Amino acid sequence: MKVLELHFVTADNKTATISIEDPIDPVDTGRVKAAMEQVIASNVFQNAAGFAFTEIKNARLVDHNVTEYTIE
Repeated sequence: MKVLELHFVTADNKTATISIEDPIDPVDTGRVKAAMEQVIASNVFQNAAGFAFTEIKNARLVDHNVTEYTIE
């Protein structure tokens, strides 16, 4: 499963992450940046300590592949 991780810097200089499962592939970095800017501008999200998201840190696409084996 692929997960798009959006990383933000918070007002207390920590990193906060929003994870989106099964994003549209390929990822449009322009749209991701615009969405992240909207998240910051909306001031809706805070980290656990109550500090707002203040700037974009980065974004990354993580691909988890799992192979199960039967062990007898």
